[in-house]
Amino acid sequence: MHSCTLLSDVSSYQPDTLDLNTDPKAADYWFPCFRDLVKKFAKQAADSQLEDETAPQRAQQFMEAYLSHLDEHQKNIAQNSGKVVLGTSELLKLNETMLRRYGFTDPWLRQKQLENGSAKSRLKQRLDEIDAITDVDAKWTELVRGVLAGNMFDWGAQAIATILEKDSNFGLHQALDRIEKRPWLVDNLDSWLRRLKQPAHKCAVIFVDNSGVDVVLGILPFVRELLKRGTKVLLCANSEPSLNDVTSRELRSLLDECSCQCAILKDAWLQSHRLLVYANGQTGPCLDMRTLPRDLCEAIATNETDLLIIEGMGRALHTNLNAHFACETLKLVVIKNRWLAKYLGGDEMFAVICKYEGLS
Repeated sequence: MHSCTLLSDVSSYQPDTLDLNTDPKAADYWFPCFRDLVKKFAKQAADSQLEDETAPQRAQQFMEAYLSHLDEHQKNIAQNSGKVVLGTSELLKLNETMLRRYGFTDPWLRQKQLENGSAKSRLKQRLDEIDAITDVDAKWTELVRGVLAGNMFDWGAQAIATILEKDSNFGLHQALDRIEKRPWLVDNLDSWLRRLKQPAHKCAVIFVDNSGVDVVLGILPFVRELLKRGTKVLLCANSEPSLNDVTSRELRSLLDECSCQCAILKDAWLQSHRLLVYANGQTGPCLDMRTLPRDLCEAIATNETDLLIIEGMGRALHTNLNAHFACETLKLVVIKNRWLAKYLGGDEMFAVICKYEGLS
């Protein structure tokens, strides 16, 4: 694994936004939170293998193992404070590690397939909606809002899981109505819109998040508009399954199927190869820029990447929110946790971070 060449300073890079070993308020919130979450993850794991009579027992073993590790982390806070960073990323990754140990490689597979199928059927309609917007600023504003609304579809966030379980008709337009109204908690949209009036970027690297509405109806229309500007796009998705995050293998399959609905996507994906997919080297829902595959690092360098886009709570909030990069950066997040929104200075659920950082 290799460090991303876009990091301003690899030696000072710390991906985690929070350190539970030095932040008592964060520790007091997140340890109980993960104890509650693991019960839901265990149920999802057991339900994902209903044909296997050993699944309930293995799911229970997974939960007990996870809780044991969690207790160990909490017990060692005092001795590790100031020595070892314990971010929420470690506890999220631990969930995936323990699931695999007990035979649950992809508990959300059926849910992802269901949501991908539904989202694909609505892609053409969404592209037509975007194309009907004639004002450039209004179009890009809607594209950014689409990415944010798409990011609502995260089964790892309890607030969203509750909505999706109760309302099977909850879709992109309903999510657009739910996200925070401007001005957002972090609102650099106007700076991003001004940048788009300048020459196009050579190459954009986009670290994507969830399957379904998120990647199909949020990310792909955004990507399409970058391609229309002449920007090459590298989409980076998880190497291994994690919650309902899309994997690189699943993303390639989605592009095969979605590209037939749009000539621009079809040309970029199947002919000119200005749209490429890479595995990001991650096995959990967060992003450590020091652990990327060699081929991705080489592609970032050889394509003269000058725009980095990071999407979602795991990749752009739990990690990388405060990280600095040697190129223009756009971080897009809907905060699907009320405690975290308040911790960061917000006062409402589904607060938005639209953080654009240009070159000084």
